[in-house]
Amino acid sequence: MTQSFSFEVLEECGGARRGVLRTPHGAIDTPAFMPVGTRAAVKGLSPRQLAETGTQAVLANTYHLLLRPGAEVVAQLGGLHRFMNWDGPILTDSGGFQVFSLAELRRIDDEGVTFRSHIDGDLVHLTPESSIQIQNQLGADIIMAFDECPSLPAEAGTVHEAVRRTVSWARRSRAAHRRADQALYGIVQGGLDMALRRTCLEQLAEIGFDGYALGGLSVGEPPERMHAFLDEFTRELPADRPRYLMGVGMPRDLVIAVAAGVDQFDCVLPTRNGRKGYAFTSAGTLRLRNACHKLSTEPLDPACDCYTCRNFTRGYLRHLIMSAEVLGATLVSLHNIRFYQSLMRRMRDAIAAGEFAAWRRAFEAGPAARQMKEDE
Repeated sequence: MTQSFSFEVLEECGGARRGVLRTPHGAIDTPAFMPVGTRAAVKGLSPRQLAETGTQAVLANTYHLLLRPGAEVVAQLGGLHRFMNWDGPILTDSGGFQVFSLAELRRIDDEGVTFRSHIDGDLVHLTPESSIQIQNQLGADIIMAFDECPSLPAEAGTVHEAVRRTVSWARRSRAAHRRADQALYGIVQGGLDMALRRTCLEQLAEIGFDGYALGGLSVGEPPERMHAFLDEFTRELPADRPRYLMGVGMPRDLVIAVAAGVDQFDCVLPTRNGRKGYAFTSAGTLRLRNACHKLSTEPLDPACDCYTCRNFTRGYLRHLIMSAEVLGATLVSLHNIRFYQSLMRRMRDAIAAGEFAAWRRAFEAGPAARQMKEDE
């Protein structure tokens, strides 16, 4: 395993596992949720506010930082940790997902991907080698191999081709990696085809990575199919390496994935929904734009200990959201991330106590999980 990086499973309860992932910038208690700081900032929140939610690690985006301000600028300003003033662990994704989901006029071949910048229209060529070089310059603790992520549903031939390229690009990513203080994860693709996923995993394991991510999920497939896939496949990932489910998801998704053995997560939902006035609570999703909250003196969630819930009413927060005040987005996002981090802590505690199965049953019988299932 990469120098300055280690992973230890401390307890297991059924398929769920509690562990610790040690990096040059501190430890991450797993299972862990990493808020998304796309452009080296978690939208609306300062690093101090983020730390106060219990967040230990954040994600930044290679694609967006490549386009603006550029990896060279970040490196000259001291690397990503100093640049964004976050002294905890950081993970950068490879940019592959954003290329395939955001970039227009792209062209893909075995060498890499050529696309037009959504900022200025310039042509950009991204390869496994350049993706790793950029991530080496940015200096995150955990970086990702370049991969091809097809949206679902997709033709079988498209998914097969994506797996072939993903493995080839993973091999080139591994060879291009130059920093011993950065862990490199491989990404398992293959859609919902179990045999194809196994083939991809076998070849990635032969190459050898510090962790293994599940990519290409929550990209159009029905939630129940994703859940069934996770339950069957996750335990096939190497047991001595962290398992990372990319871009997922709703709190109910996290519980189901932890039960299957996943260790790390990231998703934009806490902040994206927060900016829209949607709050995750122990009683389900609360929509602040609804008129019933106009005169409410209640906090977002009486069971929450975050700064927002300790100091502001639903009525005031609704006023901020309806008035498009930036503070409203900040306060609801702050609460949402705290809700996610509290959920992860409760799962870690249940695993440590050997009571995860009972905890999961109680969670899924509760109002929050029931409403989330209805919203799917």
